[in-house]
Amino acid sequence: MGKKLFLALAIAAFAVGVGGIVAGSWSIFYTYSSIAGENIVTPDDAAIASQPVRGPLTLKAQADIIREHALRMTGGKTFAEMPRTVQKLDESDQPILDENGEPVMVPNAARDIWITATALRTALQLGIMAYMLGAFVVLFGFISVATGFAFLFIKKRL
Repeated sequence: MGKKLFLALAIAAFAVGVGGIVAGSWSIFYTYSSIAGENIVTPDDAAIASQPVRGPLTLKAQADIIREHALRMTGGKTFAEMPRTVQKLDESDQPILDENGEPVMVPNAARDIWITATALRTALQLGIMAYMLGAFVVLFGFISVATGFAFLFIKKRL
């Protein structure tokens, strides 16, 4: 009974391991090709400058510089720190008033900048997570294959 159990465990560990290696490798390849298809190049002021965005390091550099640019465009304020509406201004930057003498309020366009930056950064960060998850699954696959060999070794000793 013991030898059959260890043989079954070895086969299961090999199957899970090979499946993990294949699935994790596919995930990494899929992530790479999806990102490459976007033709993103990091800007000159990024931590990794003027490079095609392909792997986790360039994904992070691009996400970081997007945040930096968004903060610069919003006066250093995040979405939550900005008011929903601002006064509408004329061509000479003077407030426009309604018929009651009250300022006309309009949606704060700087918040839209922050929303766009957040969406872009989230997509880039999901790419980083996809790479890490794929690498973890590959690593787990190799550990599972090694476990299968261990079960075969134990089976032979029985």
